[in-house]
This record gives sequence, structure tokens and C-alpha cells, in this order.
Amino acid sequence: MNERPRFYEFFAGGGMARAGLGPHWECAFANDFDARKGLIYQANWGACGALKVGDIRSIETSDLPGTADLAWASFPCQDLSLAGVGAGLSGERSGTFYPFWDIVRRLKSEGRAPSIVALENVTGTLTSHGGADFEAICATFAESGYRFGALVIDASLFVPQSRPRLFVIGVRADVVVNAALVAPGPIEPFHTRGLRAAFDRLSEAAKSSWIWWNVPTPPRRNDVFADLLEEHPKSVRWHSASETKQLLAKMSPINLAKVEAAKRAGRVMVGGVYKRTRIDRDGTKVQRAEIRFDDVAGCLRTPAGGSSRQVIMVIDGDEIRSRLISARETARLMGLSEDYILPVNYNDAYHLTGDGVAVPVVRHLAHHLFELLAQMQDRVEDADDLRLSAQF
Repeated sequence: MNERPRFYEFFAGGGMARAGLGPHWECAFANDFDARKGLIYQANWGACGALKVGDIRSIETSDLPGTADLAWASFPCQDLSLAGVGAGLSGERSGTFYPFWDIVRRLKSEGRAPSIVALENVTGTLTSHGGADFEAICATFAESGYRFGALVIDASLFVPQSRPRLFVIGVRADVVVNAALVAPGPIEPFHTRGLRAAFDRLSEAAKSSWIWWNVPTPPRRNDVFADLLEEHPKSVRWHSASETKQLLAKMSPINLAKVEAAKRAGRVMVGGVYKRTRIDRDGTKVQRAEIRFDDVAGCLRTPAGGSSRQVIMVIDGDEIRSRLISARETARLMGLSEDYILPVNYNDAYHLTGDGVAVPVVRHLAHHLFELLAQMQDRVEDADDLRLSAQF
């Protein structure tokens, strides 16, 4: 029996899945295409041989030592995102799901198929190409001998950031699944209406391998967006009064009304602002600054342009200040520890965190699902060892 369960981390980024799994798990292999992310991965986890920087298509099974209890893959979301171009799994980036699964198949042919395979992506995966992309993922699990199910988990249950994500989790058919981990049907909040609709569109063959994973809801979160702010950030500067005035000038009457209400709240209010292109009443396109005051930050995204970088507005009575969200604040919103090393360049840091998986969500899944499944696999392996030793 292994002292610690082992995992492979594909599309690893800065190792946020690894951070969520924690020291109870052993990383046997990690991969990412981005050399800059690779440097940060090594800065945080050590310059060990476990990390291979390069295209996933170049990975051989000989690069993967031993057998893993878990293969984690946060494959690129751009082609599946509602903000993307809709290429889906046929797109260049999100299509890397298939080279990843080719590795799983090759491991299976060698008798080394991971006990658990976990995928993470945007919820747009459920409806991409009318649900065909999600069905293709599910069919791939089923055809490869995995029972599987899916969960939609919003990171806002754990950190003050709105970040719903889809997790598809499969377990090898020979692994014993404790009955307590399986629900007889969908249960809120993780089996959302969108997920249930996607399930209904699946083929009967895929449905026959489906599991409604039974994962508990976490305790109520106590911290709010304002608790995570830096008063003196190093990566960004506070706006001048004129810059804040210009930001307010981009707001619609509805959003300005939110600002006025925040002034009267009797406490410091922090709003997350995104700039978006909208159609005005006369039909012309205008850039609008849209703000939310619900103690939760908007979903972090990769900074493809200035409009995708979140601005914060801090209101204390009649005093209004604004600036870009800081690099360390984005890390806190992802649940990373204070000693996590970030890139020096602001955009690189924002890209790293905005492209990652929320750490406490991974920890929740590890504690309530992965580790229990890994324990059952260890018991099966121990029983096999006893049977083998009895033959000699």
C-alpha cells in the first residue's frame, strides 16, 4: 500500500491542483505547455524531474513513472467558453483533451490506467455544440472503462470570487466505490439544472456508466471580498481622482445607482468592475463599466486585453477610490497561500491565477472523494498482493 496516493498533473499551470491536493499526495509527473508557468511551478514546488514543459502531444508514457491514483487535467477552456469562438473540442486549445486521453488509453494498454481521472473546465462545456462536446467527453470515459459523473462547483462557496466550473470525475471500473459516495439522483447545489439538462441529452450507453457523485456542501464562508484587499499593493497603483471620475463616467444609470447605494451602506464597500462593450439606446456601441457590490469578486479571467482585467472600486461614504486588482489579491481569490510565489510581471501573474483552478475546491474534492476512492483501490491492491503471496 502506498504511503501517499500519487497523481499526474496535466495542464498544470502554476500547480494549483497540486496545492489543493496538498502534502498528503505525491506528484509523480506534471506537464504544461507554457515555459513561464513552468518556471513558477518550479519556483513553488522545486526544480524536480516531475515537471515536463512542452506540448502534451509530445508526452510518452515512458515519461510517466509507475501508476497514478489520480490523473488531473485542467485542459484549456478558450474554445469551450461562452466568450470564445465556439470551436469546442475541435478547437486547437480545448481539443487538447484528445491528446490527453490518448495518454490515458496508452497507460491502460500497459496495465497502468489511473484509478481516477478528473477533468476541470468552464460550464460552457455543458452546452458547447448543443451538448455534443460534453457527450463526447462522457462517451470517452465510458468507452475507456470508467464510471463517471460530473459536478458544477462555484468557487464562491469557498472564496469570495464568482467562479463556477465543471468537474468530470471518472473512476476505473474495477475500483470499489463506497455507496456513501453515490447519490440515487441529482442533488443541489453541485448537480445544477444545466448539468441535469446535459445529462438528459446523453446516450443511453453513456448514462449506463454515469454516477451522481454525493459530495457534501462546505461550511458557510465567512470572509468577503473586502477582507482580501491590499491597502498598499506592490503590483498596481491607486488611480488618480480624475481616473476614478472617468471610470464613473462609463457607468450606466443603473450602475451609478449601485454606487450611490454603496455610499449609504455605513461600511466600506468593495465592488468589482469589468469594462464591457454594450449597445446604447441609439444603437451605437459604447464601453460601459459594470460594477457588483455583493461582497464577491467577478470571475478572474486571463488578461487578453485591458477590458478583461478586473478593476476594484472601494467606497467609504463619499470617498471613492479605484485601481486594478493586485496580483496578490488574485492569488487570494484563488485560495493560494500568502507564501505562494507569483510572477514579477503583473500580466503574467494575472494570467497564471485567472487560468487556474481554485485551490480549496480541489481540496474539497480530494477530501470527500479522491482520497476515499484511493483508499478503496489500495485495499484491492493489498488483497491482490495477499492472493499472490499465498500462491508461492
